[in-house]
This record gives sequence, C-alpha cells and structure tokens, in this order.
Amino acid sequence: MVILILGAGGHGRAVCEAARDAGFAPRGFLDARAPLPEVLGLPVLGDEAAHDGGPLLIALGGNALRLEAARRLACPLPVLLHPSVIRARSAEVAEGAVIMPRAVLGALARIGRLALINTGAIIEHDVVVEAGAHVGPGAILCGGVRVGMRAVVGAGAVVGPNLSIGADAVVGAGAAVLADVPPGAVVAGVPARPLN
Repeated sequence: MVILILGAGGHGRAVCEAARDAGFAPRGFLDARAPLPEVLGLPVLGDEAAHDGGPLLIALGGNALRLEAARRLACPLPVLLHPSVIRARSAEVAEGAVIMPRAVLGALARIGRLALINTGAIIEHDVVVEAGAHVGPGAILCGGVRVGMRAVVGAGAVVGPNLSIGADAVVGAGAAVLADVPPGAVVAGVPARPLN
C-alpha cells in the first residue's frame, strides 16, 4: 500500500523504517517544520495541505496531536504492525495504531485507535490500551491492565496485573506501578509515587 507519513522527526523516521519492513510503500512525508527537503530518501512534500486524502500513517510523538490530526484530516488510517511483532490471534488492533518491532500482544489484548506500542513492549492478556495512548519501549503491561486515552507508560515501566492508568496520566520510565494511577497524574519510581 502506498502511504504518506505525517511527521518527519525521530518518531516519523522510525515509523517509516517499520512501514517499509511491513510492506508499505511510503512516498513521502508531510511536515511543515522538517529542516531538510528529504528524509530517508523520501521527499518532504510540505504541510498537511499537501495531503491528497489517501492513506496516512500519523507519526507524531504527542498523543493528543495524533488524535487531533486524524480528526482534521479524516482519511484512511492503516494499522502498522511490524512483521517481528508477536500477536495472539485474539488480539485486536484499531485503525491508525502503530505496533513497533518486537512488541508482544497477548490473548484478547485490545489496542485503540492511533495508539502507539513501542519497540519491545509487552502487552499481556486482556490488556486494553485506549485511543492515542503510548506504551514506551520495553514497557510491560501485566494481564488485565487498562491504559486510558492519551496516557503515557514510559520506557521500561512495569504495570502490575489488573491495574488502571487513567486518561492523560504519565508513568515515568522504569517505574514499577503497584496501584491504580488516577487520570492526569504523573507517577515515577519504584514503587511508583505521584510527582504532581
């Protein structure tokens, strides 16, 4: 499938490489702030106005930014599932979600629209990752965890079984989450404690 990629920064470059591995044919980037006219051998075609309505991978690092861009552009949002991902047959992945290399999606896991599951993250059985959320590289979500809309689980964090990470919450890198995290809270440490 021929696609465009929205965002030519670090995350956009990683998404481009993963998309190529997954058999997509990226034809360029959309990014008004790209410092170079070409990225990874592909042209930067301009800002969102250059979008032709075709399939788009939204590669913006900000969770709310991804959701807002999808609302503005109203176009097909393919799923990017890197070929090295281990995915249970019963795991569900919604439109626009990006699942990066070596991630694991367990039985009955549900990944929401435009969610980002980063490199090597483990999403165990019955986990729900809601729309626009980001699970960082190497993070582990034990069985039954729920991650709310636009929440961030940082790199290497571990969230214990059946816990809830509220909408817009942030779990710091390397944290060990042993209790529910309220919406909008910022937690870090071992065990994770509120920072705000």
